[in-house]
Amino acid sequence: MKKFILDLTVVENQRLNYQYVLLKLTHKDKLPLILPGQFAQIRVDGSPETFLRRPISINFVDTERNELWLLIQVVGPGTRRMAEMKIGETLNMIVPLGNSFSAPNSLDARIALIGGGVGVAPLLMFGEWLHRFGYTCNFMIGARSKVDLLQLDELSKYGEVYTTTEDGTYGEKGFITQHSLLNTPDFDCIYTCGPTPMMKAVARYAQENNIFCEASLENMMACGFGTCLCCVTETDKGNLCVCTEGPVFNVTNLKWQI
Repeated sequence: MKKFILDLTVVENQRLNYQYVLLKLTHKDKLPLILPGQFAQIRVDGSPETFLRRPISINFVDTERNELWLLIQVVGPGTRRMAEMKIGETLNMIVPLGNSFSAPNSLDARIALIGGGVGVAPLLMFGEWLHRFGYTCNFMIGARSKVDLLQLDELSKYGEVYTTTEDGTYGEKGFITQHSLLNTPDFDCIYTCGPTPMMKAVARYAQENNIFCEASLENMMACGFGTCLCCVTETDKGNLCVCTEGPVFNVTNLKWQI
């Protein structure tokens, strides 16, 4: 797909909780085609400590409003600067990068989208895509506590939402891979994004039950074009760059210790 270097303008900065911010941005022209699972490389201006672009998943594209959404987890000076952006400021990005999630083979497929933390970001856009094309999906979202659960209202527009929290403050208590919905292997497809231990547990569950499963990896990236090699992951086809060959991989191709 053709890549674009764009200056997008902030139209809304919504603080979701102590650690997460939702940035909504627009462009003077129509936004390019972006597929679920793809990401952007963000240039962070006004942050002297931040020299390299930051990879951020595309959270959502609102075609009617010509808006692109970014779910920002504040973990360092770069993301802190993004979280502090004001309406009217511009954010430079390279987009769209990477591959996308695969469509299920059948409209009757039983689908689970399993996420945790900032891994919710690409699942919202994919869930909207599935809903738009007639699929039915279930979102399964895990977090440490109720305050850490993100975008549940948005997710519920496109499917049933099931949750777990480690402290039991919302939904079932425990990890998302311990949710009662998984007690009976009743899914045809699973798509996951989130912390690596969570994705490995999801991958193990899928392989043990012969379920198609794709994972969106969140490796550190510097360039987004496969040049710097800092995002390499081991696969059955050798070491591949997550930024160009991913970020979405079929879990059977990953050399995870699962």
